[in-house]
Amino acid sequence: MESLVMTETLLTAEIVERKKTSFAADVLKLASGTTIAQVLTVIASPLLTRLYAPDAFGLLTLFTSITGILKAISCLRYELAIVLPQSDEEGANVLGGSLLVVILVTGISALTVILGKTPLLRLLKAADLAPFLWLIPLTTLVSGVFLALNHWNTRTKQFGRLSIAQVVSALVVTGAQLGLGYAGYATGGTLIGASVLGAALVTVVLGGQIWRDDGALFLRSMRWRYIAEQLKRYRKFPLYDAWAILLNNISWQLPAFLLAAFFSKTEVGYYALSFRVLKLPMALIGAAIGQVFFQRAAEAKNEGKLTVMVESNFRRLVILGLLPFLLLTIVGKDLFTVIFGQSWTEAGVYTQILSIWIFFWFISSPMSTLFRVLEKQEFSLVLNIVIFVSRFVALGVGGLMGNARLALLLFAISGVFLYGYLSFSIINAAGVTWLKILQILGINFLAFVPLAVMLITIKLLNLHHLVGLVVACLYTGIYMLYHGLVTFEGLKYLKKESFRRS
Repeated sequence: MESLVMTETLLTAEIVERKKTSFAADVLKLASGTTIAQVLTVIASPLLTRLYAPDAFGLLTLFTSITGILKAISCLRYELAIVLPQSDEEGANVLGGSLLVVILVTGISALTVILGKTPLLRLLKAADLAPFLWLIPLTTLVSGVFLALNHWNTRTKQFGRLSIAQVVSALVVTGAQLGLGYAGYATGGTLIGASVLGAALVTVVLGGQIWRDDGALFLRSMRWRYIAEQLKRYRKFPLYDAWAILLNNISWQLPAFLLAAFFSKTEVGYYALSFRVLKLPMALIGAAIGQVFFQRAAEAKNEGKLTVMVESNFRRLVILGLLPFLLLTIVGKDLFTVIFGQSWTEAGVYTQILSIWIFFWFISSPMSTLFRVLEKQEFSLVLNIVIFVSRFVALGVGGLMGNARLALLLFAISGVFLYGYLSFSIINAAGVTWLKILQILGINFLAFVPLAVMLITIKLLNLHHLVGLVVACLYTGIYMLYHGLVTFEGLKYLKKESFRRS
């Protein structure tokens, strides 16, 4: 009996200690693996763009666009509910239900691919995608399982697990793409195969770690009756959120689909590289903040501290994102020419067009989790319908006029307005005033003005574009270092005050 009590005490202490970790520490754990993985990708990108032609990246983008849509609804959004129950036993049954839904969606996707193969290839003008269509259901299964496991990981705050899996996956994917490219297999099929391999590997690594640590809990807790109860309890997620995310993801993939339909895979390749670079801040830190923020926001709501947390998180995102994205509107073309080669200059122009829109996405993506915390899924669904229609119209107008740049410009303008409204309305709904929102944006915009003046002056004087890039890098580095030191000193002060009061 004493050993049993002692074991329970140790387990309780471990759980309490696990739950004491700070927001910043959890973001750091999660972002560290992402950062290493993205650094590997960034280092490899100049080599890959010289090995693979734009149409090869275009083929990969069409494949990932299709699988991205299916991945988003692979769990019918039940994965989000894994974080919400108070007990781990209930959360485990939501996880079990999510995995069952993944199997169902995978079967439907396989049937859809078989029946819709010919019209899909004709619409996308991508006959060379045909040999790889069988990988779509497999990728849906792997991605769905990963989504469910990842949200269990978020619930248990074991963010270090995911970091390890991401690094291993990045090493394998990058190594395969470079190795096969230099061996003479620099094709879109190689990029697709490496991508699928990476998704499978990260799922297996993460799944193995979770089973090792939590397998006993799953075996003890999961029951068919309890799984059915949890699926019924959180039915709002498939009824509202699944449709919202389906529309959202289709609208995200519209540029790839419509650029392919109206133009060619080359334009899709330009867009793919541009988007890949633009979403780096999201991949490096924004997604990590969003994942940790979702779990913390659910706790903060119950404790009555949601407004303070949302304001702090919004300020953090603006500091990290506003200056770099504004910077790309000026130096995007030069940056791509230097790093990726002359053949990718057009991708740099696409980056200049899209960068402001991406900033609003950078803000809205983590903040949109508040829709689930505040249980406002209905509003999210309506807004995603509007986003889908506006993107389709914008890209369609540009496509019919035969101008890819115009299509992306109209797409970006609609995104700025809609994602701006999405971000600020949900922040305001959490209790942050409009004045505070504008104040945070204004202060950080003023920090960009000196850099903008310097870069415009350099262009007017016809100085070499490398001069502008060096100035931009130095200024951005100083800006980020300053805010990093301020944050560090603030954390030290809070820790000292907390120790003094205790």
